[in-house]
Amino acid sequence: MTEVRVINGNYAVAEAVRMVDVDVIAAYPITPQTPIVEYLSEFVSDGELDAEFIHVESEHSAISAVLGASATGARVFTATASQGLALMHEILFIASGLRLPIVMAVTNRALSAPINIWCDHSDSVAQRDTSWIQLYCESNQEVFDTVVQAYRIAEHEDVLLPVMVCLDGFTLSHTLEPVELPEEEEVRSFVGGYEPFHCYLDPEDPMTLGPVGDPDSYMEFKKMQHDAMEKACEVIGEVNREFSDEFGRSYGDGLIEEYNTEDADYVVIAMGSVCGTIKHVIDEERPDVGLVRVKAYRPFPGDRIVEVIQDKEGVVTIDRAHSYGAMPPLWTDVKAHAPDIDVSSTIAGLGGRDIRPQDVLEIIKVAEEGKGMDEPVWINVKV
Repeated sequence: MTEVRVINGNYAVAEAVRMVDVDVIAAYPITPQTPIVEYLSEFVSDGELDAEFIHVESEHSAISAVLGASATGARVFTATASQGLALMHEILFIASGLRLPIVMAVTNRALSAPINIWCDHSDSVAQRDTSWIQLYCESNQEVFDTVVQAYRIAEHEDVLLPVMVCLDGFTLSHTLEPVELPEEEEVRSFVGGYEPFHCYLDPEDPMTLGPVGDPDSYMEFKKMQHDAMEKACEVIGEVNREFSDEFGRSYGDGLIEEYNTEDADYVVIAMGSVCGTIKHVIDEERPDVGLVRVKAYRPFPGDRIVEVIQDKEGVVTIDRAHSYGAMPPLWTDVKAHAPDIDVSSTIAGLGGRDIRPQDVLEIIKVAEEGKGMDEPVWINVKV
């Protein structure tokens, strides 16, 4: 029977990981870590989760430990945030290159300097080229559901790529919301057991992992990674539909969620929890505006976004990260697929600054006035 509990995003992640029944968890327990791994440590010590919990001395070691465990055929999990994810950078490429279906929760927080512990997307967006699938959540219910789906996506034989489940730091990670939690057996039945197809260390069937890829072979490996990321689009949609059939919840087509877009004159494109504020503004003040919420940032669903925005009077992106010396990342990705569509660019909410309803109205005005085409408009900034 489904149970509704009022929990924060950290606990939603931990509960999903417990129900999925992972084999190995590795984590560096000191800041910028989150309570996600504290909850999991309690589950293991209390006998609620039969998993090996490895305490390591850094985030570099945490991702390395789950990489090694995944290579033996274990189902694994780790979590991090901010500078911790930056410290994992080197190993992220190795995990995806070895085609290991690792799942990691990233509680989005700003990168220093200046020192800042609050939310933006600069940590995960900076890892967009590491060949990890990136899924962004709007609510704690979606956090729970996305972690469950992430294992189905990562372990699919046509994908076999690691997945980041991204939740906004503090806005979701530390905020209480009612979350429907299905029975543990239902989750395990949906995810199924993990049976590695290849790339696992077995003394009875030895193989080499991570050999030299010389100029005659390296590009072939990378092309296959690219193809797997392309196939992930279809798999994400398929898993989203099956999840809906089983649990009665879905998130758009799994790649993007449209809100009030059909008759909208203007469309806002954004990721994460700010989309709740945008929906509120649409409902209360701007029924002529629609929202495209990007759930999958990698693979990037550019063609789907173009289908929605191609006939609109104005389109504007909200980036919670920046590519200094260039245009912001989300805008750049949209424009790469829509070179003939005018798209305005805004930057808002860096370092945890609130994106208030009046800020959303200002962002819509940027699109109405056709600003932000050549350089981003910074919202609610004092300089």
